[in-house]
Amino acid sequence: MNLGFWGKLKKPIMALAPMADVTDVAFREMFSMYGKPDVMFTEFVSTDGLCSSGRKNLMRELQYTPKQRPIVAQIWGNKPENFYKTALLLKKLKFDGIDINMGCPQRKEIAQGTCVALIKKPDLAKKIIKEIMRGAGKLPVSVKTRIGFDKIETVKWVGHLLETKPAAIILHARTKKEMSKAPAHWEEIAKAVELRDELKSKTLILGNGDVWDLADARAKAQETGADGVMLGRSAFGNPWLFKKRIKEITIEEKLKVLLEHVKLYEKFFGSAIATPRQKILAPLHGQERTHKNFAAMRKYFKAYASGFEGARELRADLMRSEDGNQTRKVIGSFLKK
Repeated sequence: MNLGFWGKLKKPIMALAPMADVTDVAFREMFSMYGKPDVMFTEFVSTDGLCSSGRKNLMRELQYTPKQRPIVAQIWGNKPENFYKTALLLKKLKFDGIDINMGCPQRKEIAQGTCVALIKKPDLAKKIIKEIMRGAGKLPVSVKTRIGFDKIETVKWVGHLLETKPAAIILHARTKKEMSKAPAHWEEIAKAVELRDELKSKTLILGNGDVWDLADARAKAQETGADGVMLGRSAFGNPWLFKKRIKEITIEEKLKVLLEHVKLYEKFFGSAIATPRQKILAPLHGQERTHKNFAAMRKYFKAYASGFEGARELRADLMRSEDGNQTRKVIGSFLKK
């Protein structure tokens, strides 16, 4: 079994969850600056896309900086041969690990028989893992998944995954059917740990779902016996999430950090909504990437600008910003009041 970097991390392992259209290179860089988790993941990237002529348009999702190590590339699909080819690419890009998304519950991915739909096809899921391992070489392979499709079947499903000896299984403690509406079933994480121990497997088990802060994560790891915890939604507007000691963050500090996030976004993706899609030379790995619309930055404004007097009005003004310069002017005016 190849644990790779996973075997060197101090337990409980604290991981930043991969979130579509959220955890891009700029977002992760904020965490590397203010409170670095033990491991970070890219947004999930299509193996079919990476094995097609559209690869160049997806390379921006695979950007990372040295400060973000250990960094894991998360991928999705359902064709074993494309997982093998993608593993060869990710090895060339010098990632620290590869993660297979078998947990995304969105209709589009399920309709394609990918992500969480693979729970219903364990034989295909195992073949995919084996092909990834064949192409990954020394890179450790992990799987992020859920505890079931329409019903909870943690032991049966995790049992299938353990047969392939992945370095880690990150288990979102809800079924596909539950999405994020039901409370996370952390008792199922404990069952997965118990099964792993019974089988004398060395695979690490990490839990995910309804984790609010670092203290909550540590408590859940202790209660379930999990090797670590992955945090997602609590990371929005909170690059201090993984910092062990946090002083009270002032309004000025929060807004200053928002501006730093904007600056990083401009560095990696461009600066305006109106700019047409164009090729921009990436500062990493000699890759080429395409422009990313600044409008995507707006999703973070609410998280940063909240919980203080005048925040609602500030958010409204920020949502009208069309580039980084307008964002800076809006925040500058607010701080002068």
